[in-house]
Amino acid sequence: FHDSSVIPDGAEISSYLFRDTPKRYFFVVEEDNTPLAVTVTPCDAPLEWKLSVQELPEEASGEGSEPLEQQKQQITNEEGTELFSYKGNDVEYFVSSSSPSGLYQLDLLSTEKDTHFKVYATTTPESDQPYPELPYDPRIDVTSLGRTTVTLAWKPSPTASLLKQPIQYCIVINKEHNFKSLCAVEAKLSSDDAFMMAPKPGLDFSPFDFAHFGFPSENNSGKERGFLKSSSKFGRQTSSKPRVDLHKVCIGNKNIFTVSDLKPDTQYYFDMFAVNTNTNMSTAYVGTFARTKEEAKQKTVELKDGKVTDVFIKRKGAKFLRFAPVSSHQKVTFSVHSCLDAVQIQVRRDGKLLLSQNVEGVRQFQLRGKAKAKYLIRLKGSKKGASMLKILATTRPNKQSFPSLPEDTRIKAFDKLRTCSSVTVAWLGTQERNKFCIYKREVDDSYNEEQKKREQNQCLGPDTRKKSDKVLCKYFHSQNIQKAVTTETIRGLQPGKSYLLDVYVIGHGGHSVKYQSKLVKTRKFC
Repeated sequence: FHDSSVIPDGAEISSYLFRDTPKRYFFVVEEDNTPLAVTVTPCDAPLEWKLSVQELPEEASGEGSEPLEQQKQQITNEEGTELFSYKGNDVEYFVSSSSPSGLYQLDLLSTEKDTHFKVYATTTPESDQPYPELPYDPRIDVTSLGRTTVTLAWKPSPTASLLKQPIQYCIVINKEHNFKSLCAVEAKLSSDDAFMMAPKPGLDFSPFDFAHFGFPSENNSGKERGFLKSSSKFGRQTSSKPRVDLHKVCIGNKNIFTVSDLKPDTQYYFDMFAVNTNTNMSTAYVGTFARTKEEAKQKTVELKDGKVTDVFIKRKGAKFLRFAPVSSHQKVTFSVHSCLDAVQIQVRRDGKLLLSQNVEGVRQFQLRGKAKAKYLIRLKGSKKGASMLKILATTRPNKQSFPSLPEDTRIKAFDKLRTCSSVTVAWLGTQERNKFCIYKREVDDSYNEEQKKREQNQCLGPDTRKKSDKVLCKYFHSQNIQKAVTTETIRGLQPGKSYLLDVYVIGHGGHSVKYQSKLVKTRKFC
């Protein structure tokens, strides 16, 4: 922070104000007819400020002029001629192409709260131009609006397009209001209650203590305030996490940008700042606001007791299903068969969450029933791609449509038993007697794991296969789960060829589940 009452010519200073405590700054214009520009940027509170001028004492001009501090002392008590005054939180400026010589006095006051601000004064405004210029139309346009995205476009700053100065654009997004300056944004981002605990003037403090109270520091050397790092002499420490829902993103010199990951049906305020990367000084475009579109109303699918329903979910999408049993019931069983990737299932009974699980393959959930209860099922898809699944809800516990599966649904091939015309494979079953059908398909040598993955839709049954692919069907089970294994030799194959093998397990209701496909190859020479 600038800790002097003299404003340098041609440099932006940052300083602070305690509430209801005025501050006065000075700078000298030595010659008549000098151009002059003064810009005051309030950061997080409205300011009252006025600019006045008084003549320099005669002896102040010429070679032996007194130091400014002494001149200041002589006339500090006099009131000068007021040139300009302003009250508010806009970035406001005084510009004159021809100003008289004199001692200029800038008085500032904040009546709302302790705050900070920036001041820039120059006697060479034409050549300086530290603030980026705004285009003739300084508005931000909303060019497209979605449920979670808003696309913004704006005209480039002439400072970038004509003067070829290094300009970057920074977008600020929040839900409360538009901002008049980038320093107001930074003040909000670093605000904290500890800021209100600033010591009152007259107490022993250094201007660098203000880093501790949520003021952004202009220089990050931190040497002068190193002692503050572990200090808590002003009460509780500032929290590093901003509580405000405010996001700033700098995007280089593009003139169009899409803001994503917004919430549907929510009003957002958008501000754009052109920042001169050489001087770090910025100018605000005229901010805008927009409301994102509403979430598309979800259609709820009604589930019928004991009937399998097919569900398709887009990538990262969700579907809602409703189950309202007609009769009174002790228990409800939900059977879910996820055909591709894992899906998430949530079940609420009359608004109360009963179940939240990820499902891969076939899973069954039994929940306690309740008279006249209604169940809402939310199915959430995978992030990887679209999801397909089959779901069955029933109040009759013995109505089991999906076959039971072992933990491991891989098919194992015995390499040593491979011949030129046959392969031998094994797979696991369960304690429940089920029908298993094995199918084969010749594939070329370039067939790989990626293609195999694409064909892993577990819900496609044997009815989608050619009759010539079928090898055989058989029933088996074992009360001893360790022994629920079967082997099968597939004969009549061609030497040196690759085959894709599939095993389908078919439940009592005729619903089938496919095991993981297995790629095998016969021997070329025997």
